[in-house]
Amino acid sequence: MAENEPLLGSNNGGEVVLAERESEATQTKTTRIVSLDVFRGLCVFLMILVDYAGSVFPSIAHSPWNGVRLADFVMPFFLFVVGVSVAIVNKIVLDRTGATMKVVIRTLKLFILGIFLQGGYLHGITGLTYGVDIERIRWMGILQRIAVGYIVAALCEVWLPCQEMKRFALFRNYICQWFIMFLLSAIHCGLLYGLYVPDWQFSVSQSTGSTIYEVKCSVRGDLGPACNSAGMIDRYILGIDHLYTKPVYRNMKECNGSNRDTVSESMPSWCHATFDPEGIVSSLTAAATSIIGLQYGHILVQFQDHKGRLYNWSILSLSLLAVGLFLDFVGMPLNKSLYTISYMLVTSAAGGITFCLLYLLVDIYGWRRLMFVLEWMGKHSLSIFILITSNIAVIFIQGFYWRDPQNNIIRWIVTRFVQK
Repeated sequence: MAENEPLLGSNNGGEVVLAERESEATQTKTTRIVSLDVFRGLCVFLMILVDYAGSVFPSIAHSPWNGVRLADFVMPFFLFVVGVSVAIVNKIVLDRTGATMKVVIRTLKLFILGIFLQGGYLHGITGLTYGVDIERIRWMGILQRIAVGYIVAALCEVWLPCQEMKRFALFRNYICQWFIMFLLSAIHCGLLYGLYVPDWQFSVSQSTGSTIYEVKCSVRGDLGPACNSAGMIDRYILGIDHLYTKPVYRNMKECNGSNRDTVSESMPSWCHATFDPEGIVSSLTAAATSIIGLQYGHILVQFQDHKGRLYNWSILSLSLLAVGLFLDFVGMPLNKSLYTISYMLVTSAAGGITFCLLYLLVDIYGWRRLMFVLEWMGKHSLSIFILITSNIAVIFIQGFYWRDPQNNIIRWIVTRFVQK
């Protein structure tokens, strides 16, 4: 990763850059914001926690559909941190075209890496094989979503910077960026509530042959797992065979909580279907989360005193929280799979509040030593994601076995401790 890279794995994304690298000959000054590294490390820690402990403690795993649990805050937190880092790194842009090319290249790298890690090429810890049928590769995923949030936030910062700085008018200073955020939210809302979803069919290949299922919809504005327009758009554009094969809604009571490779035939037909929580429509509001993170980064850069930063962050966070809870109250549910506007606002507010607390503890009260593990994880977050969260390290270790592939240390740990 390049210096000052604001993505996962950034080693310098926590520095307030007061001069661009093009003017390194002049005197520069940097003030490290350690809490940003700690926040990024907290995101990685939470991701590992919910991935490996979610099956043991379902209360921290993803909500089956509406509502939020601990796991549902991880992705918005990552997108929030991306926005904050982009604002720090791109405080001054001297060459917009060159900066845009760098943003596009970094986005492509992250997107391609995400396809490799989550597209089906790797077969998980239960198999020592690899390879994926190109007709069934999953195009979207965690890193792909972060790449989308990054490119939107970065291009906003490069091409829609502050025109006239007014210290106490941060909203007006970046009115164009707020407009993009509102536009993305409006498009998301229009697609989610305005599109008509007809009845649809899909087939599932089984050992005994293919089975065709039919889902009855013929509705508009439905936000359920079967007939929402987000899933319809993904099926048309990405293809139903390129979506996530184990959607979280299989943990709903209608599907008997059977989030496995096979689903009982007695379950509703849509329980057998694929669905991508990182799909096209939900990526609109996910990108808006990174734009919100941009505004927190602007406050960090423009206010040099702790009181001013904390005050403005708190006001923004409480405002987002109030609007998000109001939308949930009037009928727009908190839904991670659809990334509803209420969910976007509430989780962004939670990200802002968490950032305030970490900034207070680490950068003001000096609790850096107590947070050194999270700080280290934040500085190496991409490597940790690849090795641990994507099971690369586990697959590598499992590749060494005694006489038979089943005799490996990973399988021994699973059978001896996990399955008990």
